[in-house]
Amino acid sequence: MKTTRQGGVSAYVTTAPAIALTTVVIILILSFNFFTRNNSKPEFVIPIVQLQSKLNLSRQPSDDYKFRAVITPDLHRISSLPLQLNRNRTFITGRRRLELELARARATIREAASVRNLSQLLQSGDVLSSDIYHNPGEFYKSYIEMEKIFKIYIYEEGELPIVHDGPCKDIYTVEGRFIQEMEQGRRGHYFRTKDADRAHVYFMPFSVTWMVKYLYKPDTYDVTPLRHFVSDYVRVISTKHPFWNKTHAADHFMLSCHDWGPHASKGHPNLYNTSIRVLCNANSSEGFNPQKDVSLPEINLRTGNIPPNLLSPPSSTTPRIHLAFFAGGVHGPIRPLLLHHWRGRDPDLQVYEYLPKNLDYYSFMFASKYCLCPSGYEVASPRIVESIYSECVPVIISENYVLPFSDVLKWEAFSIRVKVSEIGRLKEILTSVPEEKYLRLKSNLRAVRRHFVLNQPAERFDVFHMILHSVWLRRLNLKLE
Repeated sequence: MKTTRQGGVSAYVTTAPAIALTTVVIILILSFNFFTRNNSKPEFVIPIVQLQSKLNLSRQPSDDYKFRAVITPDLHRISSLPLQLNRNRTFITGRRRLELELARARATIREAASVRNLSQLLQSGDVLSSDIYHNPGEFYKSYIEMEKIFKIYIYEEGELPIVHDGPCKDIYTVEGRFIQEMEQGRRGHYFRTKDADRAHVYFMPFSVTWMVKYLYKPDTYDVTPLRHFVSDYVRVISTKHPFWNKTHAADHFMLSCHDWGPHASKGHPNLYNTSIRVLCNANSSEGFNPQKDVSLPEINLRTGNIPPNLLSPPSSTTPRIHLAFFAGGVHGPIRPLLLHHWRGRDPDLQVYEYLPKNLDYYSFMFASKYCLCPSGYEVASPRIVESIYSECVPVIISENYVLPFSDVLKWEAFSIRVKVSEIGRLKEILTSVPEEKYLRLKSNLRAVRRHFVLNQPAERFDVFHMILHSVWLRRLNLKLE
């Protein structure tokens, strides 16, 4: 939508009609300025039910189709129900019912966004810390609406090991565990529907990690086999089922924690440009579009379970003797800068390339106020989640990284962001944080922790449900016409 500034208003008008017109213009200008000033949002945050993306279903699918999001400024007007739908006779009755469901959910969430007393919304037993959300009432009501109506259809095509399975250990744990929970878990069953016409979104349960394991030729850096697999997979489901072609795949989603997930998604232009891609490698400079894609937290569970010592971090009164800590491989453009400035330079900043074998990694996290989380080759780092678990305030040093769940979570409430250009000033920046603010950041880490825990079985508000909620938001903000 284009906005135009009104022309200059005469300072002295003698006629009554002119005075009235001048008054209206001034009110409009003041209203516009008030609106823009009071509705600014942090970068990459998708305001709930404010992104109204319209997709013309009458258009024929084509390889050059591009998804376009249009943010509407009309935040205060709740659309009257029933939703005005395209009267195209080809529009499925079931689809119309789904759009009405979503319209009602949008209206309910908009109303909740203006509720200042969160206790008025909370249902029995639910507890939320209002400090960690952009709008706690909006998030909570959206989550409850998701639990009430959100339905996901999982394509049954494809065979093991690449489809319907994924890694459940090590750095790509979240990829396999999500597929496992959706297909076999109790909470996954709660959201899953076998009736494809009742689904709000469609899940493609292939594993990019297993593609790399079984299809990739080592040391070639050739991702062509991955793209060919995705292309063949899409051809099968789009030929056998009508849903991909009806929406140009805008209500379809894939999930991958492997670095090459974005490359694999290029196997089909609609998957890359239109579908919801849930990716750990959420780099906005490499095609990640936060208006339709979802940033997936990278969780490194070496044995498949959270390490026992991370289950019970030290009490809030336990002193943390180090200002900051980092240990890790030197790869990518940022970590060499960090080591150049701080390795062995200052005892307050415990910076290592690789931690000596006689020292314990998690013990250093527990003993540090801040944990440095620089990007490596790719933007995501499992250190961010490990920092949250250990209640060591994450210091995120990255460029173009869209942080997980930043559509609802207020990351500045429990982390610090440092620009790459400021690495040389790390100690100055961290020591300048007032103690009161540090304690607040640490307290908020404890509140946000449950959103990053990979439970088995999944539990309400945990990382599995936060992933689903991010997908739900993209679908909620998509109006199919």
